Amino acid sequence: MLALFEARWESDAMQTNIRPSATEDLHAVLAALSARLDDLVETAGPDVWHLDTPAVGWDVGMQIAHLAWTDEVSVTAITDPDDFQGVVETAMADPTGFVDAGAAEIAATGRDEVLARWRLARGELADALKAADPGDQVPWFGPPMRPKSMTTARIMETWAHGIDVADAVGIPLDSDPAFIAALPHVARLGFKTRGFAYLMNGLEAPSSEVHLALTLPDGTVLEFGPADAEQRVTGPVLDFCLLVTQRVHRADTALEAVGEDAEEWLRIAQAFAGLPGGGREEGARA
Repeated sequence: MLALFEARWESDAMQTNIRPSATEDLHAVLAALSARLDDLVETAGPDVWHLDTPAVGWDVGMQIAHLAWTDEVSVTAITDPDDFQGVVETAMADPTGFVDAGAAEIAATGRDEVLARWRLARGELADALKAADPGDQVPWFGPPMRPKSMTTARIMETWAHGIDVADAVGIPLDSDPAFIAALPHVARLGFKTRGFAYLMNGLEAPSSEVHLALTLPDGTVLEFGPADAEQRVTGPVLDFCLLVTQRVHRADTALEAVGEDAEEWLRIAQAFAGLPGGGREEGARA
């Protein structure tokens, strides 16, 4: 469900001490991340295609098929809004299962076809996102979003599904440059979705502000929110990104929360605005 209703947040009410660098080029980050995941799958070979990933019921092939499906639909949303409206109507008939159904249909075509479709779709999407007017409102399954938000959402989802694939085949990505470059963007989206996480869990969002300070692998600290906020979260950026994409149980992170609101947020945090997922069991990714 990571693809559904992503990235509706356009405001950037946060602070950061990250200096501008190549990692701030969203298109470059997404391209490098996708290429790295592609290389990982290609190098692992056909034998891992049906290997189960940590996401229950999803093998490696389904993970890639899901990315292909979402990239294809994203291209349609940008280039043919009228046609995309038909996709939305189909979604409304099965709001909790249509994404998986679409991905399963692609997955059934076989490894070579799935990879070919994903490569084509992500290339077409990259071109469409670069060509789009930054102020355009791209229709989506929830509120429309600007191209920058859609690019960030694709980074988040590609990163999250890539983590699942890497965990399945036993290849650590903690020091991988492409996956590290994605971390600030996944974290930013995770921070911006705080209020909506409460809404999706049927809870009233607190009025309190949270200061989030996350340490990148090179020791740089990425900060969001008012520096004087009483509610505070600190810890490794990787742990936060895994948590907000529901790839790790809260207890298996080194994140520290100060304040009841901060702790409650970490319990329900998600970087996507679809229905809350089931998360991962404690100890599954310790």
